[in-house]
Amino acid sequence: MTAPTAPDRSPDQAGPLSGLLVADFSRVLAGPYATMLLADLGADVIKVESPAGDDTRYWVPPVTGDGTSTYFMAINRNKRSVALDLKNDEDLAAGQELARRADVFVENFKPGGLRQFGLDYDTVSRDNPAIVYASISGFGAGQGKDLPGYDLMVQAMSGLMSLTGDPDGPPFRAGISVFDVIAGLHTGFGILAALVHRAATGRGQHVEANLMSSALSGMVNQTSAWVAGGVVPFRMGNAHPSLFPYEPLPTKDGELIVTAGNDAQFGRLCQVIGAPELATDPRFARAEGRTAHRDELKPLLTQRLCQRSAAEWFPDLIAAGVPCGPINTVAGGVDFAAQVGLEPVQTAGQGDSAVPTVRHPLAFSRTPPRYDLPPPRLDEHGTQVRAWLASRPADSR
Repeated sequence: MTAPTAPDRSPDQAGPLSGLLVADFSRVLAGPYATMLLADLGADVIKVESPAGDDTRYWVPPVTGDGTSTYFMAINRNKRSVALDLKNDEDLAAGQELARRADVFVENFKPGGLRQFGLDYDTVSRDNPAIVYASISGFGAGQGKDLPGYDLMVQAMSGLMSLTGDPDGPPFRAGISVFDVIAGLHTGFGILAALVHRAATGRGQHVEANLMSSALSGMVNQTSAWVAGGVVPFRMGNAHPSLFPYEPLPTKDGELIVTAGNDAQFGRLCQVIGAPELATDPRFARAEGRTAHRDELKPLLTQRLCQRSAAEWFPDLIAAGVPCGPINTVAGGVDFAAQVGLEPVQTAGQGDSAVPTVRHPLAFSRTPPRYDLPPPRLDEHGTQVRAWLASRPADSR
């Protein structure tokens, strides 16, 4: 089923996932983010919403000029929307037919919540054994199945908040729903792996992701500190538990991120700031020593860095091979990405419906991401999708 508004494309231009039909029964963030990334790469994603619409349609402010939630826009381009009331027989039949035809099915209902509609994995896979069926939950389908899956809950319960904030202050959440995003990425990764397996065997399977497991995996060195080392990490503000300097440091007019991640980088830092003796000081010559003696080293670095502004230090340190950077606003981050040629803003859609959107994070030499469709209005493609599902062609998948 090819989006009617998409231009004719060569096989390369159509995207690496061209020809895949994704039935997207997910809502809010983790699932829609995963399915948008698939859609950008050519998959035909049909977003199934309740008649009330995805919750994020109403998560405002901020909004665009026409009142559309920018949150919803961030994760729903390149999809078509159909509103189905699964308690309505006709709509339920349409949803079941979509599942029968789909290559991929994505949902984040409470575990077991779709069984009453015949849209659970066991039921769907009986009619469509090649289906790659992805489920996203907060805490898995076992003993944690009844726990609601909200990112903030997982940030708290995973331990992330215990790591975020000033050492003497309260725990803080991250500035984004970080584990929703990570779970969405893990889900997309799992779907692609299952599709490779299907290509080899002809068999689909059930892929399950949950926010808690994604959190524990995504906290990498911090969870490993406990699991492998028996050490409970703690809040250190912007400091790193294993590296120094690896944090904001004061300059004449504000802070500059300085990340001297190895001995050579630290040596170059010392040369640029005019303190080469620090690189040979036995306390600071090796990374382990710098971490152990950070309270002694930090004021020595600060004394030198405060002689110039962050803007003056930045080009000199970068030229010397010392990783560093200013602390930007989000606007500044987008502007900087544009300055270094990353083209962070792309236009989704054409003509009057075109909207600015943040580019897909990957680049492909042969099959670039597409930006054919803007985020859909609720049920914008309902008539078209229902007619197609009702047609029941001989080869409907």
